[in-house]
Amino acid sequence: MLTVVENKAQEEAPCSLGELAREGARRMLQSALAEEVAAYIERHEDELDERGHRLVVRNGNARVRKVTCGAGTLEIRSPRVNDRRTDDAEESFDAFVDEFSPKYEKAVECLARDRERLLSFFDFPAEHWKHLRTTNPIESAFATVRLRQRVTKGAGNRTKGLMMAFKLLAMAQQRWRKLNGAHLLPLVRAGVEFEDGRPVGRNDDDQKEAA
Repeated sequence: MLTVVENKAQEEAPCSLGELAREGARRMLQSALAEEVAAYIERHEDELDERGHRLVVRNGNARVRKVTCGAGTLEIRSPRVNDRRTDDAEESFDAFVDEFSPKYEKAVECLARDRERLLSFFDFPAEHWKHLRTTNPIESAFATVRLRQRVTKGAGNRTKGLMMAFKLLAMAQQRWRKLNGAHLLPLVRAGVEFEDGRPVGRNDDDQKEAA
């Protein structure tokens, strides 16, 4: 007697042509970004600081962002570069102004007015640059407060709201980690000058004592 056994394993459906096109475009764009970053780092591999460290290095990957192209919307994770060359930043800013002023005059004028503030980024410790690039430290700190506020539909009045926010932040800070280069914060508060991310006129021993 023959017994028919049904195969319950479900075969995965093949990808559609649209999915294949999007995946191919994503890989191609990801590869192009990686090659561009590698070439940029290679061009500046001989530029070193006083300690012999490279001024231009890879710095992980940026968060995933969506890019729309002919194949559709793609999720791309771009490689990041840590570039600690102040002089090059000045030159790049000038080149940006020359290139885009004719087409985006008002936008470039706005950036040019804040040039000093934009480039003041290099006047802080290099270890802090990662945090200066993002608002995550602020957003993460208040995420718990925002969540609770939505649940309670408000605290009733300003005083109760401040009390609730203070208590929530006091509890949340138990899970916070220190910023990169936390030992340099006393130097920043003391007004020590930094150039290209390094303290001016201080050595490693001074920094250890400050910690």
